Amino acid sequence: MNPDATPAALRQQVSGSSFYAGMRVLPRAEREAMYAIYGFCRIVDDIADDQQGDPEGRMAALDAWRVDLDSLYAGGPPGRAALVAEAVGRFKLDRADFEAVIDGMATDVAHDVRWPTMAELDRYCDRVASAVGRLSVRIFGMDEAPGIELAYHLGRALQLTNILRDIDEDAEIGRVYLPREAIEAAGIPLTRPQEVIGDPRIDLACRAVAAKAHEHYRGARAVLATRPRGHLIAPRLMEAAYAKVLQRTEAIGWKPPRHRVKVSKLVLLWTVARLWLTR
Repeated sequence: MNPDATPAALRQQVSGSSFYAGMRVLPRAEREAMYAIYGFCRIVDDIADDQQGDPEGRMAALDAWRVDLDSLYAGGPPGRAALVAEAVGRFKLDRADFEAVIDGMATDVAHDVRWPTMAELDRYCDRVASAVGRLSVRIFGMDEAPGIELAYHLGRALQLTNILRDIDEDAEIGRVYLPREAIEAAGIPLTRPQEVIGDPRIDLACRAVAAKAHEHYRGARAVLATRPRGHLIAPRLMEAAYAKVLQRTEAIGWKPPRHRVKVSKLVLLWTVARLWLTR
């Protein structure tokens, strides 16, 4: 197992984040399972983002995870997938959701994603975010129908927020996840990543994507408002924290130069306390 993916190492990596604050309120078994899912996602994401490695080697590393997951689900030696073996057994996690996450990472390895269509972006968000949500809601103990709906909306809301927050960092490695339709509607030529995000009209494109993210936040809140069964403080915290990031980013705007928004640890602690008292 990767020493950086042990429970203690993972807690150290995410300490102070909205993820860590949300997972701390879970019972021990659920908390450790979520750290295992985070570890898996962190490892495959690092493979996809390794700018020093060649594409063939990075794709082979992702495929090695597929092989080990196949072995785990077939009852054989789990290899790397030992990281998630206990969570898979205890919470009956779906093999297809792990595969979807790897497929999403393979997209980043196969080519630098630049202005995908809305349909392509939605598929990408499903793989790298909503699939993680589908794994998570099983751990949270939610019933299938509301759990899948929550994963659908909250995963997409969180991923679109990340895209809007990280456009400069993504462009530095040749990627622009903003959809083609929004960029073209803003009148921006599809040239090079730095030129596209450096155009002041990028603010219009980002606001169109932000509107879509808000739709998904509303969808997630509608599911949570029905008070479905399960450990819901964690997803409620993620929704509240990331929606605040989006709101603050919108207030600043996306015209260059941009400032990356963060949520302070004090705000996270206050949000956890409020959600705990009003659950």
